[in-house]
Amino acid sequence: MSDDLIRLMQSLFLPAAGTCREACWRPAVDVYRTPRGWLVKFDLAGVRIQDIALSVCGTRLTVHGSRRDWCAEEGASHYRMEIAYSHFERSIELPCNLELARIASDYREGMLLVRIEMEARP
Repeated sequence: MSDDLIRLMQSLFLPAAGTCREACWRPAVDVYRTPRGWLVKFDLAGVRIQDIALSVCGTRLTVHGSRRDWCAEEGASHYRMEIAYSHFERSIELPCNLELARIASDYREGMLLVRIEMEARP
């Protein structure tokens, strides 16, 4: 079983609370109400897609992972550091049960777009 699949399964079945260490940063998020459900945008600049996990528990949508530091030039040393390179986690509560929703995600230009389509009621 691949590491990505194992991480996805763990993110779906392990509780999100308590997974964030002390050095955790919280990425900015925008939440939009759409005609079919919700659009949630997470600002994850500099995060690789393979370092992101998404989970749902009841009405909570959680995104977590890590942003890693890389140096643009060999032999460089830091002079000033303002960007957080560590584990991140961000949870959003929505006024509906997300476990019955269709959820799709797209990652482009440092933004994770999560589309949540609610089941139509008769």
